Amino acid sequence: MNAPAPTEQHSLLERSERQSQVVRALQAVLPAHALLWNNEDTTPYECDGLTAYRQRPLVVALPETYAQVQAVLKTCHALDLPVVARGAGTGLSGGAMPHKLGVTLSLAKFNKILKLDAASRTAVVQGGVRNLAISEAAAPLGLYYAPDPSSQIACTIGGNVAENSGGVHCLKYGLTVHNVLKVKGFTIEGEEVEFGSDALDAAGYDLLSIIIGSEGMLAVTTEVTVKLVPKPRLARCIMASFDDLRKAGDAVAAVIAAGIIPAGLEMMDKPMTAAVEDFVHAGYDLSAEAILLCESDGTPEEVEEEIGRMSDVLRRCGATAIAVSQDEAERLRFWSGRKNAFPASGRISPDYMCMDSTIPRKRLADILLAIAEMEKKYQLRCANVFHAGDGNLHPLILFDANDPDQLHRCELFGADILETSVAMGGTVTGEHGVGVEKLNSMCVQFSAEENEQMFSIKRAFDSKGLLNPGKVIPTLNRCAEYGKMLVRGGQIKHPDLPRF
Repeated sequence: MNAPAPTEQHSLLERSERQSQVVRALQAVLPAHALLWNNEDTTPYECDGLTAYRQRPLVVALPETYAQVQAVLKTCHALDLPVVARGAGTGLSGGAMPHKLGVTLSLAKFNKILKLDAASRTAVVQGGVRNLAISEAAAPLGLYYAPDPSSQIACTIGGNVAENSGGVHCLKYGLTVHNVLKVKGFTIEGEEVEFGSDALDAAGYDLLSIIIGSEGMLAVTTEVTVKLVPKPRLARCIMASFDDLRKAGDAVAAVIAAGIIPAGLEMMDKPMTAAVEDFVHAGYDLSAEAILLCESDGTPEEVEEEIGRMSDVLRRCGATAIAVSQDEAERLRFWSGRKNAFPASGRISPDYMCMDSTIPRKRLADILLAIAEMEKKYQLRCANVFHAGDGNLHPLILFDANDPDQLHRCELFGADILETSVAMGGTVTGEHGVGVEKLNSMCVQFSAEENEQMFSIKRAFDSKGLLNPGKVIPTLNRCAEYGKMLVRGGQIKHPDLPRF
């Protein structure tokens, strides 16, 4: 094996010395078993659900009490040490990827449901509680927590707060921001903070809405008060097949235009239905170019009326087949394919990169046809599944990360999808966040002045820039370099968009 180059040796020595300093400092505030720094122990933390980008942290801290969280943050602040908070690591944009000279602060041990209140329909939970565990605990009260990301069996409520997660039922019930009353946590200085209140409103500025979706850049979440909603008496799902992508896209817009707000309105294209049908055998129509899943919930009378109205709209829009779930088992079977889209894709490709742009509903067919052309351009496959009701796309670009050329083409493919979405009147993210994945694409959507305004909020909470640094908001230099790179590669598609 070749010896490291002199500069590399210096870098490794510098890292080792810094690591020793950090370990000594944190050993003073944490028990021995709550501190990891050997490579074999920190490797499991080197990435989140975006596995294409990896970096081992100097140290992983696993505090068990709020006082320990506070002490870790105070220590890191005093040492000018970057901190990346981590929940279950299910994020898909690299938001929890460690800093190579920083501490990964795991909140995994904060997994207690502190209070369930049927009268106020609320739950107080620690940040490391799994999303689905809230609904499981509230079920005996006839209540549940509505936001349901596909990773809800594993993802934590603290991570949901960081990313403002949604799910298949967010069309009717809203995103995390619509279902949280209060967030408690600590600033990088170790100051205890509280955003929102137990009431429906709080005095002063609406800082709760700034914290939710801030991707761990402003504060570390330790406790969340969430809203609970009554479990519907009945839920039924329509599975509609279409022989044309544009007809399916138009049907989504037509359902909303008819004044119907389904509990869920999801869409999958032909490659995705083939992948999930082979995995879970949900009974999908493999001849269809696209499938829509439209759910109604409420009283039996409400569901019967809404299912009838939606079926009429879908038929008028050209649905070639319509099936309506007849019992709860069949409804869950219809949804099983959608809920397992990501693992199903993992069975047919070594790696995938899941994008997360949002576009106006009326442009659904346009973006799908554009993605089909991009598949030819970048010579990579792409399977599409998304929250059609609110235009939140989840194209899964299939590639092999062991092939540097495929990874490069995948990155270009993803950037092309995001830029095209912005050009169609959309945004670069809907619920997965920016993280490291979409930093360059933020240059496409926002001007330098807009990015600076975001930085000003960051500085107000974290003047040293230690919480999750280098993510979410691109610097002016980064945007300038990205623009130059696109010019050199002849890849400027929409010159009217911000980029320089």
